Amino acid sequence: MQNNSSTTWQLADATLGSRLLLGSALYPSPDIMSQALQASGTEVVTVSLRRQNPQNGNNRFWQLLKELNLNLLPNTAGCHSAKEAITTALMARELFATHWIKLEVIGDDYSLQPDPFALLEATQELIKQGFEVFPYCTDDLVLCDKLLTAGCRILMPWGAPIGSGKGLINPYALTTLRNRLPEATLIVDAGIGAPSHAALAMEMGFDAVLLNTAVAEARQPIGMAGAFKDAVGAGRTAYESGLITQKELAKPSTPTLGTPFWQQQS
Repeated sequence: MQNNSSTTWQLADATLGSRLLLGSALYPSPDIMSQALQASGTEVVTVSLRRQNPQNGNNRFWQLLKELNLNLLPNTAGCHSAKEAITTALMARELFATHWIKLEVIGDDYSLQPDPFALLEATQELIKQGFEVFPYCTDDLVLCDKLLTAGCRILMPWGAPIGSGKGLINPYALTTLRNRLPEATLIVDAGIGAPSHAALAMEMGFDAVLLNTAVAEARQPIGMAGAFKDAVGAGRTAYESGLITQKELAKPSTPTLGTPFWQQQS
C-alpha cells in the first residue's frame, strides 16, 4: 500500500503512512467499496455498528474489510445522547475488538451538528473506560480545548455539515484551532466534497482528513478515491515545504537588474 506522504505519522498507537481516512458507507457495492479503499491508500476505515455486524461470518462487507487488513475506527453514528453513544461504544469495542471509537453525538437533525455538551459528557466517561476517543466536533476552540483536557489526543472538527460537500466553510476557525492546539492531532472530518478541499486542509497543517460521501457517491468512486489520495499527499507536501506569504501587491517573479542580456552581448 502506497503512502500519501514521504514520512510516517502517529495516530494514537498506530504508525501510519496515509493521511487519508475513509468511511465504508454508501458505496454502490461491497466490491466497489473495497477497490476504492485500496485506490485511496487509506490505512484507517470507519465502520458503523448499526450498519454491519462483524460476527456475521457470511457478510461480504465484513469479509472484504478483513482481507484489506485496515485499522478499524467504529463510530457512534445516529446517537443523540451521551448515554446512547456510550452504550454503542461499549458494544463496538466488543464486536470490532478495538478501543478506538469515533464519537458522534448529534444535537441537530437538520445540520447533524454535534451536541457539544453530550459530546463532552460521553468523552469523559469513555476516556475513563479506556477508549481512545476520536470526537467528531465543531470548530469551536473552547469545546476542543475541553475535549483535550478530558483526555483526548485526537480531535475531528468538521469542515462543513456531514455529506454537504461544501468544503471548509470557516477557514479562520480551523486555522485558529491549528495554531492554538499545536500538539493535538487534528483531522478535518465531514463536509469535504472535492480533492481541492482536502488539499487545502492539509496545506493548513491538519494531520489528516476523513471523508466518505465524496468518494462513495462519486460517479466513479474508485477514480475519486485515487484523486483524494493525490490531493492529500500534495497538500501535506506543500505544508511541509512551506507556502509563500500572501501579499497585497504584485511582486515580479523575474526582477529587473541592469542591462538586458541581449544588449550586453553587443
